[in-house]
Amino acid sequence: MPKKSTQTPLARQILRDPVHFLAFGFGSGLSPKAPGTAGTVAAIPLFLLLQGLPLWSYLLITALVVAVGIWLCGESSRRLGVHDHPGIVWDEIAGFLITLIAAPAGWIWIIVGFALFRLFDILKPWPIGWLDKHLEGGIGIMLDDVLAGIYALIVLQALAWWLI
Repeated sequence: MPKKSTQTPLARQILRDPVHFLAFGFGSGLSPKAPGTAGTVAAIPLFLLLQGLPLWSYLLITALVVAVGIWLCGESSRRLGVHDHPGIVWDEIAGFLITLIAAPAGWIWIIVGFALFRLFDILKPWPIGWLDKHLEGGIGIMLDDVLAGIYALIVLQALAWWLI
């Protein structure tokens, strides 16, 4: 007797389609609780792979993640028929990579960056919240997290400057 799948139809669709798989943060966006946080956690191994690169390489890859994310998130959203589905977390991956631009080495800075990014992503201070409500498509999905990443980057760099 064939084994019955425990995956929902959405989960099967996400895991089989490369666009959805990437937009859903390699499947992390399927988390039933706090998919944005799960997507940010999924960005940590990617950051660890990139952190040793020269700054120009890190910036180039981060810019590519953002540029690809505009299309990727928009396309996944369009295919699902839901604007900014909570499981689409590529934008969190991009925002977290932005947060950690030129971050000092060490896990404490990754953790502080994680907390700052999640804080700004959740609270959505101006103009993040306004943009989140008024922009559509891939740019709308990406831009609020890009700005949250920039806000978190500024605070993280200020903390590093002050403490180091």
